[in-house]
Order: sequence, then C-alpha cells, then structure tokens
Amino acid sequence: MHEAKSRLSQLGELAWRGERVVISRAGKPYLELIPYRERKARKPGLLKGKIHLSDDFDEADDAVIDLFGGNQA
Repeated sequence: MHEAKSRLSQLGELAWRGERVVISRAGKPYLELIPYRERKARKPGLLKGKIHLSDDFDEADDAVIDLFGGNQA
C-alpha cells in the first residue's frame, strides 16, 4: 500500500493503458485500479423485434422439473 501511494501516477497510467493493477495490503489483494470511462445512457427498446419467445415459453416442462428434483412424490 505504501509503495502504491508513492507510485500512484505510474499505476494510474498503467491502468489507463489497460493493464490490470491490483494494490495489496499485508500481502493480500486490497484494491483494483481501473480507469474511469463515461458511460453512455442506455436506450430502452434497442432489441425490440429482434428477440422472440415461443408461445409456450412460460409453460412448465415436467422433464426439466424432474431434473431439478421438483416432482418428488
């Protein structure tokens, strides 16, 4: 941790270039340094008309339920 304080600018530059920077404390991973990136606003409905579900999508399939131990008699 002490070394990271004195080398923060260098570590920040490495992270910005895409390298994984993990700062340790007492020999164990403590922090991961990642660059800040502006997030674009999500646009609802982007996949509208591209995803289709079958009419029986919500119907229970007994064979699958049995595989998960759901139909125990």
